[in-house]
Amino acid sequence: MKAKDKQHKTESNSLGERSDASLRGDADSAEDELELATVRHRPEALDKLEAQSKFSRKELQVLYRSFKNECPSGIVNEDNFKEIYAQFFPQGDASTYAHFLFNAFDTDHNGSLSFEDFVMGLSVLLRGTINEKLYWAFNLYDINKDGYITKEEMLDIMRSIYDMMGKYTHPAVQDEAPLEHVEKFFQKMDKNKDGVVTIDEFMDTCKTDDSIMQSMHLFEHII
Repeated sequence: MKAKDKQHKTESNSLGERSDASLRGDADSAEDELELATVRHRPEALDKLEAQSKFSRKELQVLYRSFKNECPSGIVNEDNFKEIYAQFFPQGDASTYAHFLFNAFDTDHNGSLSFEDFVMGLSVLLRGTINEKLYWAFNLYDINKDGYITKEEMLDIMRSIYDMMGKYTHPAVQDEAPLEHVEKFFQKMDKNKDGVVTIDEFMDTCKTDDSIMQSMHLFEHII
């Protein structure tokens, strides 16, 4: 892996690693049930979330405390999400990538994230199977949600990552680097050369090409 990719991976690991570490370190002290009063959006019952996600009851309690500290109303809008996400990448401009990430978490496309949205997205990224993580990543790159990834969509995502990370790597990343990466990835993925990447093409290519998996950071490193 090139030096700039190593830097990108190290930096982009931070939020995922902190999330997983907080679950491990704080779960034992979380004995009380979810606090449901004084919030605008009341989360689903703890038992239901435990059954639907890959987190334990204690882990969900820890996650809820952190979520409520940042969002007392129980709902995160896009501006709130960008502010929270920017704290982990103060050296770059994370706003565009945070926009795309928000849309990937907002599975019902109502313009806000509930605790359930947050939990289910994090469950896939931290504990999901390879297929689940790849489906989630495809949804991130499929910006207009039409079931296909175009070269323009992939370039928009890649540029947003470089805005957040690339300009501050050592050695410095050249302006043409996002386009070079996209040309390389898209050529491999678009197997029938029809100008779009389907979910099957995406899955097949990613599973058989380690360099693409590493460079695109499709798993927990995506947050």
